[in-house]
Amino acid sequence: MSANPSTLAKADRLGFAASFLCAVHCALLPIALALLPSLGLGMGGWIDLDQGFVVFATLLGATTLTLGYRRHRTFHAWALLVPALVLVWIASFTPLHSHTAGHALVMVIGGLMLAGAHFLNLRLTHAVTAADP
Repeated sequence: MSANPSTLAKADRLGFAASFLCAVHCALLPIALALLPSLGLGMGGWIDLDQGFVVFATLLGATTLTLGYRRHRTFHAWALLVPALVLVWIASFTPLHSHTAGHALVMVIGGLMLAGAHFLNLRLTHAVTAADP
């Protein structure tokens, strides 16, 4: 069973965009947390949404890279995805999840690596699709 190349490309683009936005979010979150009290706002329960995003990123990344592998047969994108997922899972589900600068740094690095894995998978899949008449 093979995925439609256009559907796979859309999923990789979504993964790339979501991972990149996640990295930006993690880089800017400490600034937002510092500004919230001055705006009269509290943190509430929304701060742990990043755990849900990590689970979503894991499912999306594993699915799109598996489908991509079936087309291009290289593990290059997985070499970025696996360490990226390790970083974001450690930052989200260990004591590092205390929303300190260390947490933000690990999440930014992991998010950028996730984006890179999706981008690489997209390029590899495109190269195979373009070479296939």
